[in-house]
Amino acid sequence: MRSIWKGAVTFGLVNVPVKVYSATEDHDIELHQVHDKDGGRIRYQRRCDICGEVVTYDHIEKAYDDGDKTVIITPDDLLSLPAEKSREIDVVEFVPSDQVDPIRFDRSYFLEPDSKSSKAYVLLRRTLEETDRTAIVHFALRQKTRLAALRVHGEVLLLQTLLWDDEVRAANFTALDDHPRVSAKELEMSARLVDSYSTDFAPDKFSEDYQVQLRELIDAKLAKGDSVNTDETFGEGDEAGSGGTDENGGGEVLDLMEALRQSVAKSRGAKTGSTEGSSAVSSARSQRSKKGA
Repeated sequence: MRSIWKGAVTFGLVNVPVKVYSATEDHDIELHQVHDKDGGRIRYQRRCDICGEVVTYDHIEKAYDDGDKTVIITPDDLLSLPAEKSREIDVVEFVPSDQVDPIRFDRSYFLEPDSKSSKAYVLLRRTLEETDRTAIVHFALRQKTRLAALRVHGEVLLLQTLLWDDEVRAANFTALDDHPRVSAKELEMSARLVDSYSTDFAPDKFSEDYQVQLRELIDAKLAKGDSVNTDETFGEGDEAGSGGTDENGGGEVLDLMEALRQSVAKSRGAKTGSTEGSSAVSSARSQRSKKGA
């Protein structure tokens, strides 16, 4: 990995030099647009509305339009702003970790010690870990002031940028205004269903089926030319095409209690391996995971 930024975590008189690395990456397969007639690549040109010329990047500036007037912002204008010049990750406050709502998390970055001694880094990590606190910090990255949460992730410090308060929408749904009554029996059955599905989270056992199947389709097209048949590649009667109908094809909405009872029974049967169907689905998922790996 290559670091994308260098700076220092600062709080009080403590200074912790760090390197910043992107903690995540995108594995989605990139597709581009082509002409359906001859397969020619579709290109987009940066053409000026006034003179009609195609403009190269070195002659393109940023601008803001307020509806009546346009203000052009040059690279020199941006460099004059003080925020981007700062190389400090300034701790504003330490808060209980459970008070930071995950809905606010945006991008994640690993922090690596950037000094001969990692003692200050380890001290900060241990302090956050033992006090169960998260540091709320301010810093500048790529010409933007960021708000972020600094917390412990295994043996390293993790910096997660946060959405600003006005970027998180309020969820006001009128469908919840009637406050439906949930009986004790329904709650008990629901809890039993949750318990039957309970396990430890293992992210490595999940894969994005769409990307796996898209890769299979691409590989098949490469091997066979342009005449591959989708059903031939993935097989007919895919379970994903069953929709939301019940086993009898009626598509009826079951009574809540009956749905809970059936779900609990089905979950128990799946855990004991009493049905051939559940074994087949597990086998198929395992094979798809191996192909995706």
